[in-house]
Amino acid sequence: MAARERIAILGPGKAGTAVGHLLAKAGHEITAVAGRRLEAARLAAALTGGAATTDFAEAARGADCVFITTSDDAIETVCNTVAAGGGFRKGMKVAHVSGAGGLGLLRAARRRGCRVGCIHPLQTFADVESAVVKIPGSTFGITADADIVPWADRMVTDLGGRPFHVPEEDKPLYHAAACMASNYLVTLMFLVEEVYGRIGLSRREAHEAFWPLVRGTVANLETRGTLPSLTGPIARGDGGTVRKHLRGFRRRFPEMTKLYREMGLFTAEVARLGGHVEQDKLADIRDTLKGGRRK
Repeated sequence: MAARERIAILGPGKAGTAVGHLLAKAGHEITAVAGRRLEAARLAAALTGGAATTDFAEAARGADCVFITTSDDAIETVCNTVAAGGGFRKGMKVAHVSGAGGLGLLRAARRRGCRVGCIHPLQTFADVESAVVKIPGSTFGITADADIVPWADRMVTDLGGRPFHVPEEDKPLYHAAACMASNYLVTLMFLVEEVYGRIGLSRREAHEAFWPLVRGTVANLETRGTLPSLTGPIARGDGGTVRKHLRGFRRRFPEMTKLYREMGLFTAEVARLGGHVEQDKLADIRDTLKGGRRK
């Protein structure tokens, strides 16, 4: 474990509460939890320890390390508020947990001699309870001043996670890929429910129908990786089936046709890289997906 730290949590949401709880469990002292609403801070403090307050600067003054765990849009504002209130001092470590935000969000702390970083859990949280369970074993994207990178690594280890160093200029792409893996997957499943709804299934029935397939695919991805896990008509070189799909979308779900085409073209590239299909068949499928054949 890292040396015992005195930590203030600024932002009593799901991530902040779970991080504070796990760090306290690892032996660190949570000195305060601050939020805009005192009741929210009190609920978080019940799981983390420390005093609940609505004064962000006061919370920071009693700590050696500050974790700003607010929404992304509020990080810079909270940092500025703490700085204006005299909450930062030279040598403090200040970190936020935004995936896309850079260290510039903490410039007010840096101007006061603090060392700054970002420690972002590559995970999705529906509630505090699931966050506490999911954080251990997750990867954390770390972007930090060079002299506190070892500290950030140790904090991630104390959370039960694995550190991954992300150059600041690459943070938007790092976070975009995470959104594709999580948020866009939810959207894709929603659209599958929409398609099944057109053929008469309720959302519950659609979920029951496709979930075993999704679960099997995820299991393949976990154990085999992406390229060996690709199956289906494009991986088989079955252009006739792809054409049937497109006819169905044009007739019953035209607004989805463009998405199906674009996803299919990327899938064709995965099939090529995986050596799944003969090149002439793949060329035919690409031509179909680009609109070259409509029969």
